[in-house]
Amino acid sequence: MAFKRHLEQYLHNWKANSSRKPLIIRGARQVGKTTLVNDFSSSYDHFISLNLEKGTDRKYFEDFDDVKAICESLFLTYNIPLAEVGNTLLFIDEIQECPKAIQLLRFFYEEVPTLHIISAGSLLEFAIQKVKSFPVGRVEFLYLNPMNFEEYLEAIGRGDLIEQLKIVPVKPVAHQVLMDIFHRYAIIGGMPEIIKTDIEKSNLADLIRIYESIWGTYKNDVEKYTTNDTERKIIKHIMDTAPLYLDERVKFQGFGNSSYRSREVGEAFRTLEDAKIIRLIYPTTDLQPPPRADLKKSPRFQILDTGLANYTLSIQAQMLSMSDLSSTYKGAVIPHLITQEVISMSQISSNNPHFWVREKSQSNAEVDLVQVNGEYLIPIEIKSGSTGTLRSLHQFIDAADHAYAVRIYGGTFSLERAITPGKKPYLLMNLPYYLGTQLHQYLNWLLLQKI
Repeated sequence: MAFKRHLEQYLHNWKANSSRKPLIIRGARQVGKTTLVNDFSSSYDHFISLNLEKGTDRKYFEDFDDVKAICESLFLTYNIPLAEVGNTLLFIDEIQECPKAIQLLRFFYEEVPTLHIISAGSLLEFAIQKVKSFPVGRVEFLYLNPMNFEEYLEAIGRGDLIEQLKIVPVKPVAHQVLMDIFHRYAIIGGMPEIIKTDIEKSNLADLIRIYESIWGTYKNDVEKYTTNDTERKIIKHIMDTAPLYLDERVKFQGFGNSSYRSREVGEAFRTLEDAKIIRLIYPTTDLQPPPRADLKKSPRFQILDTGLANYTLSIQAQMLSMSDLSSTYKGAVIPHLITQEVISMSQISSNNPHFWVREKSQSNAEVDLVQVNGEYLIPIEIKSGSTGTLRSLHQFIDAADHAYAVRIYGGTFSLERAITPGKKPYLLMNLPYYLGTQLHQYLNWLLLQKI
């Protein structure tokens, strides 16, 4: 079963661009990088697929320094005429296993520009450190994340609901169906193998083995790139305990009731971030674009996939019986998933989103997300409850140079003309959870409305 991913359209645009550069697809293991390229290869007359975890495939790069010699050897092996180089896709999978291959991408671009080259790998940050001369400006990057809700709808054959999802504002008639399906997606998450198995068997019990396999693979992978036993122990401790602190900001010192020091924990978190397993989401105090991360303040952390977090917390069965997921695990699961949805829409950059804080004596405030739209930085709260409970959002609006805000919640779409306790009128757009992937389009719509 093959899933259609949003990045496919980017790949087709890349193919059509005569000035294309070798493409490196980045992302954690098992998010679907290899499957994406294999599916895309059907648009070519010829396809050469290498996996550099295999010694026989790695030898092409170990035995030759000249990319033209590598091409000639490959085309002879695969019985493809050299005249067909412009109709051939070369896929170099697990490229992190051969730093020399990464370095040679520059010379493929300069000396064999008509050959279409895509490479992919996990843990690339660690491999790049071993590259003597990284091909800066000679390669393009693309980032693949777990499947988002729109891709999930495509996977389960609900193209009709994707059409409804793209109508701004969403029609009330589609609301309950979308909420019901989003409920299942919120429980299992977006890892392709999980979704494939759930479609085939529709039983959470059948997913346990896969969750455990994925999480175990991540643990084993990252430990390969640690430098000493202490670092391995700290990383294992973080991966074992991090989901328990999904509702809190990270304090490195003594994280997870440990005796580990701030510097040790911080380095371990950054190693996990390099592996794309965990992201550190830092706050900003800015009210205008561009938001700047305040690295002196405590971050939140984001696990790669909400389904994996739910599994490690053992809350999936409980979630099945809940009609509104807003209170799940101290209210942390839905904000985590919405942040994951926002991250999934960033394809050519791995920049993290931000949340907003104001930390003053007896007047702290924290808004779940802020998003740039044109000249404005828009505050986004992810919660249930009435507008009267939006204290932090109101503090942002009172201080900002605009009057637009968003609440993502378990209710229906609506637009409210509200007023802060400080008497500033503003527009509050209420979005159902399932519209996370459509946030940019809705912000465009919101800014066209009159206050």
